[in-house]
Amino acid sequence: MLSLVAVLPEPPLLVPELATGGAAETAELRSACVGAAARLAGAAPRWIAVGADTGGRRTVCPPARGSFLGFGVDVVVGLDPASAAEPVDPDMPLPLLIAGWVAAATGAGVSIRGELVAPDETPRACADLGAALAAECAADPGPVGLLVVGDGAATHSEKAPGYLDERAGPFDAAVAAALRDADGGALAHLDVELATALFAAGRAPWQVLAGAAAGSRWRGDLLHSSIPYGVAYHVAVWTRLT
Repeated sequence: MLSLVAVLPEPPLLVPELATGGAAETAELRSACVGAAARLAGAAPRWIAVGADTGGRRTVCPPARGSFLGFGVDVVVGLDPASAAEPVDPDMPLPLLIAGWVAAATGAGVSIRGELVAPDETPRACADLGAALAAECAADPGPVGLLVVGDGAATHSEKAPGYLDERAGPFDAAVAAALRDADGGALAHLDVELATALFAAGRAPWQVLAGAAAGSRWRGDLLHSSIPYGVAYHVAVWTRLT
C-alpha cells in the first residue's frame, strides 16, 4: 500500500559537488530533503518517483543510471542498488537524478521507479495517473513510498530564472499551505496557466500527488520552504492516516 509521501524540489545545487560556493546557502534545504527521504526510506524500500519532463509521459524502471554531468559535474546516481553495472544515461531527467541522489544520501537500499509527465499535462490526466498509482499500491501487499519532485515558482526576484512576477508570492504561499495541511484539493486546483507563467515545475507532479491522495486522510508536515535565488523550494512529508 501507499504508506508515505515525500515532496522535494529539484535544484541540482542539492548535490554538494555542484553547489561549490553555494553549499552553505543550500545546507538547510539539503538537510531537509535528505531527512524527508530518510523517512520515506524507513517506511518503504520501493519508491515511485513522480516528476515533470519535456519528454512527456513515460515510465523509467530500475536499474537505470544517470549523471549530473550536464549540470557541470559527473556525479552518477542509480535508481536501484543493483545498478552499478548499468550504462549511464546522459539524458536522465532531472527529477529522477534528484530521486537517485537523495536515495543514496539516505544510505538505504531503495529501488525507484520513475513516472514522468509533461510539464503542461492537464490536471485531469495528472489526477488519473495519481489514482492509477494509488490503486496499484493498494493492490501491493508491501509498502510503497511516493516521492514527488518539483520546484515552485521561479519568478520571485529580478534575478530569478523567470524574472520577477508578483504573483509568485501568493502562488507559493498557497502551495506551502497545501503541503503543510495535506490538502490535495488545493493542489488539484492550482491554475495551469499561472503555474506555467511562473515556471513552477512542480505543478503537474503535485497534481499527480493530489490524485494519489484522494479518498484517504493524510497528515502533512512541511519541513522546509525557502526562496533562494528567486526559486521556491518546498519539502514536505505526508503520512497516511486512513
